[in-house]
Amino acid sequence: MTISTSISAKARPTRSWRGMRAALAVAALCVTLGACAEQFQKGYILPPGALEQIPIGASQDQVLIVMGTPSTVATLSGEVFYYISQRAERVVAFMPQKVTDQRVIAIYFDKDRKVTRLANYGMQDGKIFDFISRTTPTSGQEMSYLTPLFKLISFR
Repeated sequence: MTISTSISAKARPTRSWRGMRAALAVAALCVTLGACAEQFQKGYILPPGALEQIPIGASQDQVLIVMGTPSTVATLSGEVFYYISQRAERVVAFMPQKVTDQRVIAIYFDKDRKVTRLANYGMQDGKIFDFISRTTPTSGQEMSYLTPLFKLISFR
């Protein structure tokens, strides 16, 4: 006496159905993990169009009205207001944050407290880069102040 253990062809799932279930499981996992993504903004949040409202020659009071209180102030040859910010994201809640953008907005004043120059420094190719003048600052007193600011806000 032999017992047959074969399953009829209709009851067996086909390969395409198994592949479809696996693809749906992977898609559900991706959607679940993607929903956990978080973005973080630290420091100064630049109001839209704020830099356009500060012409060269504007007073320090005008800058304070438009931009608010600076993150830090320095005196190079005149006064400089620095507004510091950093954006980071974390794909999954238990993963470490990854810095996606770092900015230092610098507004330079002369001895009469009038704006002489605006700069929007960020990181490009691992170097500090001014996104307004499209230049990399050279070494000197300004660079010696900017480098520690970027190291301070970098959590890598």
